[in-house]
Amino acid sequence: MPGVTGLRTVSATRYVTPLREGGSLPALVEADDDGLYVVKFRGAGQGPLALVAEVIAGELARALALPMPELVLVEIDADLGQAEPDPEIQDLLLASGGLNVGIDFLPGALAYSPASAIQPGGELAAEIVLFDALVANVDRTARNPNLLWWHERLELIDHGAALVTQHAGLAGTAPRPFPAISDHVLLPVAGPIGAAAARLADRATALSAEKIVEQVPADWFVGEPATAYVEYIGQRLGDLRRLADEVEAARAELAA
Repeated sequence: MPGVTGLRTVSATRYVTPLREGGSLPALVEADDDGLYVVKFRGAGQGPLALVAEVIAGELARALALPMPELVLVEIDADLGQAEPDPEIQDLLLASGGLNVGIDFLPGALAYSPASAIQPGGELAAEIVLFDALVANVDRTARNPNLLWWHERLELIDHGAALVTQHAGLAGTAPRPFPAISDHVLLPVAGPIGAAAARLADRATALSAEKIVEQVPADWFVGEPATAYVEYIGQRLGDLRRLADEVEAARAELAA
């Protein structure tokens, strides 16, 4: 099972093309390791908390053995945008000097569709649903699944909308229900959520919330310290059974 090994840091060498979906203006960027990454920028309108969510949720998914492309920290030189004719992109790169988040680009990947005849297995679907309840991710819906098929494997992407309660303050929010789970795109094809909770709980026994949160650059935390995130994730991991019951209750209500 994957562990928390620390994010690699690469330096951006070329801004390839913007990806216009969403409000954060991500872009395809080439780095000094010759890799291509979908980069989420610290200077985008969603601010650094979206990057906090990307790293914590993404690395937690990896630690729980869920399919997730590699995340890296991408060093951006503000001068990278000098050759860009679009002033919006120039301003974005100027505001994003320093570390940003990159997600390994998956060439040829296809967006998941709930209408497709090809669906993930029930066990994996249940684990993904429960994971999104765990990290309070409001953005895995039929309208915006944030799932890709790549080499016949379903990959989780785009976790900037996870940890939604961080925007109002994490203190005291860990035990709260997550009603948005009823909109999860994989809920109709998910297997038993209680069994998924047992599997994830077993994988989480050697997991350190502190080591996951340590992957986030310190200056990205706005309003609350890293310790608040460690406490929140630790409490949610210890509450997997209740979260599973909540998900099953939401599914039963939809079926009624």
